[in-house]
Amino acid sequence: MYSVEHKKYLKELKKEKFIINFFKIFIIVFLLTLWEVLAHYNIINTFLMSSPSKIITTTIDLFKNYNLVSHIIVTSYETILSFTISTIIGIVIASIFWANQTIAKIFDPYLTVLNSLPKVSLGPLIIIWMGANTSSIILMAILIEVFTTIISLYNAFIKTDYYKIMLFKSLNATKFKIFTKLVFRGNLPTLTNTLKINISLSLIGVIMGELLVSKKGLGYLINFGSQTFNLNLVITSIFILGIISYVFYMIIDRLNKKI
Repeated sequence: MYSVEHKKYLKELKKEKFIINFFKIFIIVFLLTLWEVLAHYNIINTFLMSSPSKIITTTIDLFKNYNLVSHIIVTSYETILSFTISTIIGIVIASIFWANQTIAKIFDPYLTVLNSLPKVSLGPLIIIWMGANTSSIILMAILIEVFTTIISLYNAFIKTDYYKIMLFKSLNATKFKIFTKLVFRGNLPTLTNTLKINISLSLIGVIMGELLVSKKGLGYLINFGSQTFNLNLVITSIFILGIISYVFYMIIDRLNKKI
């Protein structure tokens, strides 16, 4: 049986959760309603700004005439693949840097420079090297994401409690066990928080790549819509991208809570 204080605490938690979920839904409903009202009364230019009703109409048209599902699948596949590759590379390199501080100090300035480079400027080179295909898109996304992963995880690894590491060493733990049982496991929350950022960066990289070379995907639809001045198509594609990004974020957030 729960005590009175514990029941009160659980009640407060439920109340807080309800308030948070209510305002999450309220804000999006309010903004969409306001947008529709402003469009309906011609307060905003619907040719430039579109409207929720036009987005719904355009979405239905995309499903019927432009095979929207295939475009969503292509963008999602490229995002998941680049996200997975970048995460694995980031974890491996950050682990190597933690294990060997000398290597980390050698490559630290190069990481900083590469991370600060505008990856869009590398687009033409990537296309020449890889060709105008899916590989270019995935490479673009990886370049945008991987350096953030390495830097974030490495900084988290080296900030692991020094006294805990010394305790492990006093028990004759190997460096591998110190890393797997303490450093990596102790920084799982940092890893999952980094993944939340990375999935967005990966999606950004994929869209940038699709704007340059793709013949399929939501980035292609945005590019096609801008070239034909079909702003309803552009805004609808962006709106769908927002939904996809939110779905990916929620998956990783659930993973974070389980961990």
